[in-house]
Amino acid sequence: MKNRNLLFTFTSLLIICLHPGASFSQENNQPIRVIAFYTAKQDSAHISFVHEANRWFPLKAAANHFTYDSTNNWSNLNAGFLSKYQVVIFLDTRPEDPDQRKAFEEYMKTGGGWLGFHFAGFALNHSLYPQNWDWYHNEFIGAGSYVSNTWRPTPAVLRVMDKSHPVTQNLPDTFRSSASEWYRWSNDLRTNPDIDILLSIDSTSFPLGTGPKLYEIWHSGFYPVVWTNKNYRMVYFNMGHNDMDYKNGGVKSLSQTLGTSPMEDQLILNAIQWAGRKK
Repeated sequence: MKNRNLLFTFTSLLIICLHPGASFSQENNQPIRVIAFYTAKQDSAHISFVHEANRWFPLKAAANHFTYDSTNNWSNLNAGFLSKYQVVIFLDTRPEDPDQRKAFEEYMKTGGGWLGFHFAGFALNHSLYPQNWDWYHNEFIGAGSYVSNTWRPTPAVLRVMDKSHPVTQNLPDTFRSSASEWYRWSNDLRTNPDIDILLSIDSTSFPLGTGPKLYEIWHSGFYPVVWTNKNYRMVYFNMGHNDMDYKNGGVKSLSQTLGTSPMEDQLILNAIQWAGRKK
């Protein structure tokens, strides 16, 4: 009997080792707990996305085995509060307080999950969001500073660059995204060995943007739009800027980020499942 128990224990350990990707939620049969932070001030396009996300994620939560909370109280970005959640989402901005930044960095370095959308990666010196957090912008996200963007917000054809990653499972080679304002960055992510570019803008998208300024229309180049850092459970999405009716005060949304591109929606839901796993 003793030998039989030892054999059972060895076999169980072998199964666990052979399946290291089993998620924390699957192991204890509990849904992944997701908390989204947001600011929702100043830019009406970002505010529109935040409100949209806070409606969409709860609708998708139960069927995709996660729970969703959101807060605009960035003081909750501390170790005690974060310990309740497997995934943190930054819907628009980033934390500015040094203690909040330190708590987030420690959360990520100890196996936490993160999804960041659009403006969460923005940094530009001599703006309200200067590049004053080197770990976050250069090491973690890796993109460095914002350089320029397309205008107006338009859909793009996206190409899956890494079909082997769990986040891109069951996606076609290319698909049409929702409308967004697309960013160009100071760092070339292709030269960073820690960055795995999951999707980029496909060449069939060009010209991308409608102007009216000529530099707001892209005609060529390589532009990553979704990527992960191999050292963390994180995914950055360049999507998250809705088109707005600026002629009438910028309060009416002319496009949506969520619910308009089924493949993009699946990509985001895949990312929650992957980021919510314990290493």
